[in-house]
Amino acid sequence: MHPYILSSLLFATLASSCIRDHAFHRPRSLVKRQSTPLVTLTSDEAILANSFDNNSLNDWNYYYTHGAHLAGTNRTMAQWTADRWSENGFQARLDEYMTYLNYPVSHSLSLIYPNGSMYKASLDEAVLMEDETTSYSDRIPTFNGYSFTGNATAEYVYVGRGQVVDFEALVSLGVPLEGKIALAKYGGPFRGLKVKNAALYGMIGCILFTDPGDDGNITEANGYAAYPDGPARNPTSVQRGSVQFLSTYPGDPTTPGYPSKQDSPRADKSPVVPSIPSLPISYAEAIPLLRALDGFGSPGSQVNRTKWIGALNVTYSTGPAPGVVLSMSNVMRDAITPIWDAVGIINGTNQDEVLVIGNHRDAWIVGGAADPHSGSAIIVELSKAFGKLLATGWKPRRTIVLCSWDAEEYGLVGSTEWVEEHIDWLTQSTVAYLNIDVGVSGKSPGISSTPELGTVATNIMKKILWPTMPNETLYDAWSAEGDGEVGTLGSGSDYTSFLHNGISSLDMGTDQGVDDPVYHYHSNYDSYHWMSTYGDPGYHYHTAMGQYLTLLAYHLANDEIIPYDLPAYTTALRSYYDELLATINGTSETVDTSELAAAIAQFETSANEVMALMERAVSTNDAALKTVVNHKFRDFQRAFTSAGGLPDREFYKHVVNAPGIDTGYAPTTFPGITEAVVAGNFDRAAEWVGRTSLGIRRAADILKT
Repeated sequence: MHPYILSSLLFATLASSCIRDHAFHRPRSLVKRQSTPLVTLTSDEAILANSFDNNSLNDWNYYYTHGAHLAGTNRTMAQWTADRWSENGFQARLDEYMTYLNYPVSHSLSLIYPNGSMYKASLDEAVLMEDETTSYSDRIPTFNGYSFTGNATAEYVYVGRGQVVDFEALVSLGVPLEGKIALAKYGGPFRGLKVKNAALYGMIGCILFTDPGDDGNITEANGYAAYPDGPARNPTSVQRGSVQFLSTYPGDPTTPGYPSKQDSPRADKSPVVPSIPSLPISYAEAIPLLRALDGFGSPGSQVNRTKWIGALNVTYSTGPAPGVVLSMSNVMRDAITPIWDAVGIINGTNQDEVLVIGNHRDAWIVGGAADPHSGSAIIVELSKAFGKLLATGWKPRRTIVLCSWDAEEYGLVGSTEWVEEHIDWLTQSTVAYLNIDVGVSGKSPGISSTPELGTVATNIMKKILWPTMPNETLYDAWSAEGDGEVGTLGSGSDYTSFLHNGISSLDMGTDQGVDDPVYHYHSNYDSYHWMSTYGDPGYHYHTAMGQYLTLLAYHLANDEIIPYDLPAYTTALRSYYDELLATINGTSETVDTSELAAAIAQFETSANEVMALMERAVSTNDAALKTVVNHKFRDFQRAFTSAGGLPDREFYKHVVNAPGIDTGYAPTTFPGITEAVVAGNFDRAAEWVGRTSLGIRRAADILKT
């Protein structure tokens, strides 16, 4: 038996005795599933996999989670990361950008009743004796990044999850919105879009809260103790986060389309940041606000909107309640301040083929054990693994670049500025970008990618043992959780700038399942104590995810032929086309999509041709032909980017998929067409049938042999 298999069986046995706003995965069965046979590792793969040590991962996670590192505030941690990579054979440096950020100064929130009595929210999370970092003197207040400085006093309305359709439902019910304050529940669209939508409907402030109804089965109502005494949500937990309008464009709001340097011209930021104040609060402090609306407006049961009603003992009525007023204040300090991306490089033999691997390093809190430092710890350990392989005399065929991004949390700032600075080199050479952000927050693995990466990504899963049950592979766990489907990329993490410059991309991690301990996203309780006690005791899931990322990176960096599956892209395009037809058929109008169907057929022909060319290159061992195939694989995605970008959001250029205009996170396929149809703009839809078809034909031309 291979030595790696022995070591992995040991940790799997031990573990079994012990995606961000995310969607829950279904409960895992306790009945043993049919296991996929573990694929035996090559000698190089064994060196990489056996280099992972759960105790080291624990140590790296501990380091990253015991000092404040809000964006732009901890250069030492960036340098520490670069130093670890240097020790392992990477040429490492820091790249600095001068970006617009803002920081909290003060905030307040009071509920004033008609009789003059008042409830004053603490806007704080409880200090827990068991969790040391919750008491640090430099712990970061609850706030929204890029939030507006301002005061508001008014009656308020519960607006559900704050999507446009939620506001439309309120309008149809006759609920007054103009001049009111919005009370919105997390879930659904990116939080910045909730604030944006509130302002669009004439509201003057926005309060955001997390509802335990989104926590799966692990709740106090179901008999579980709250953290730190048990795995349920601590009632005082608060989800911080950015309120930038992510679906318009990410990155520094003052330098759209170009890197933020000391002397960079600064644009008006108002198109992508709010014009009304916002505050995040805990569900404990949301209860008095919701309860004061009971019996006023329409009860939640009559609103008929998805997930309008949560799990709190209130009616989720819309309000407003006459004379019941919220008074809020939010004061922020604006700054043009340095941020630091750590970058590490191993040069490959093919200098015109590059693999980039990244995750971010900044966090809203002192901790960040899951987001982002499960990923940070994994990438440090990945560098160690490649260092051990380098020590044998190995050199990668393709250049490997590691990146630890700063200021991701504010709006993917560090990665966006870096891509904008290095765009020419990246589009000439980059084969793929691999992203691991929340590497471990539960036991439900998931990946999303551009379609050509799906086959190699799932095949590598069969080489990794998963800790949940003995002899179960990562592939077994993933296929059971997600029905064996690779997700479509939207936005919300650092792959975004790569994808929308036509670079093949993949995002990976594990999410909280319905029966997993509650992951306190963007809260002080996303801490080392939570991770080592509830999230991943023993760091075995970190080990497995790290081994997976490393082996996937190895094959993308070292296989003679870039391991892409182009027919899988055809399959995806046909699926997206069927979804588009369903959207069109749901309207009373027609859109001629024959040009798009023909473009997909042309792509299919070229995809099959290039796969046949690949087989010929391998069978004849023709080095020149292999290079031709590799460069076609590297470059075809570039064709999917449309000059000028999508309507009203030029950053997003990919014609096949982009974040939805009213989601920010979730993807929309054929976005130029789909969003025009949904908006009822059928002239624009026809225009984008042509532009999307052109992109697909251009990709087919690159692949054509």
